[in-house]
Amino acid sequence: MKIKIAGIGLTKFGELWDKSLLDLALEASIDAIKDSGINKSKIDAVFVGNMLTGKIAGQDHLGPVIASSLGLNAASFRIEGACASGGLAVHLAIQGILAGTYKNVLVVGAEKMTDASSNQITWALMGASSSKERKAGLTFPALYALMTQAHMQKYGTTRKQLAQVSVKNHYHASLNKKAQYPYEVTAEKVLNSSLISYPITLFDSSPITDGAGAVMLSAETDSKGIFITGSAVASDTIDLSERESLTELKATQIASKKAFEQAGVGIKDIKVCEVHDCFTIAEIMAMEDLGVCPAGAGGKFIEKGNTKLNGKCPINTSGGLKACGHPVGATGVKQIIEITEQLRKNAGQRQVKDANIGLTQNVGGTGATVVVHVLQN
Repeated sequence: MKIKIAGIGLTKFGELWDKSLLDLALEASIDAIKDSGINKSKIDAVFVGNMLTGKIAGQDHLGPVIASSLGLNAASFRIEGACASGGLAVHLAIQGILAGTYKNVLVVGAEKMTDASSNQITWALMGASSSKERKAGLTFPALYALMTQAHMQKYGTTRKQLAQVSVKNHYHASLNKKAQYPYEVTAEKVLNSSLISYPITLFDSSPITDGAGAVMLSAETDSKGIFITGSAVASDTIDLSERESLTELKATQIASKKAFEQAGVGIKDIKVCEVHDCFTIAEIMAMEDLGVCPAGAGGKFIEKGNTKLNGKCPINTSGGLKACGHPVGATGVKQIIEITEQLRKNAGQRQVKDANIGLTQNVGGTGATVVVHVLQN
């Protein structure tokens, strides 16, 4: 499998009061189209990753909204897969190209979250959980808190180790002008921030964010560039209580294995990763499930600085969901963009030396959906 990333476009992430979802989607799309050099008339389809706009703004039909606003008569689709909506949109666009149905596809991930109240956002996000969990009053911080507690009990993972995820990702974000929170924090600040659901604090959690990202994908493989060589999706039970283990995401293990097989590489070949750190425990579990380190070793691995820029395996050089921001439908596309920048050697102060193969892991809910992509130059 070899799909070219012909162009990329990314907005600033943050509380963007002066811009609508359409403004953000168009800004990212126009930049991606321009970067690709592909004429708009050659775009065969538009795939839009979005989770919340139907619930919080009453606009469900985003495919044609964005396509027509760009002046395109292309086929258009809106893809929803909770916080993995962006990654799923990329995956499905790839399938359309591999099938020979399309040659050039624009993938847009966009979300406008800050216009809604916190209560409304919480309610909308919980559509990604099971009905049993909603009836029990469990929000996502509480669900991830259960996973955190299980990991701490089984492996001895500490709150200080969890805090190092935030410290490292804020450091990376301080080098990223498009990040929502481009500043550093201390472990003490993380540990002493407001408790959300024990042991998760405010600074263990990703924020509410506005933002959009877009990529132009192409079947053209003759010229040099960055290519997606692995793309896989896996699912697990939507209800945590039905899983065999709370300390791993089986969907990550399955999807990554498939993506590695497609790409013909292994985890040891990966030079840089963007993983779904919606909460600090999620990054630790992602590292273990991907095979970056053994099960239960994630906390110590991070504590030693292995995942920091210029470490053994740099993770979330963008700042991740935690500090770059988490506009849920856009996150999976943003991950692809960050790895593309790394492989293009255009990441500036965040550049990972000798980056030639990268990976993204995008999660929906508590791991009911996981999308993994492998990128190479």
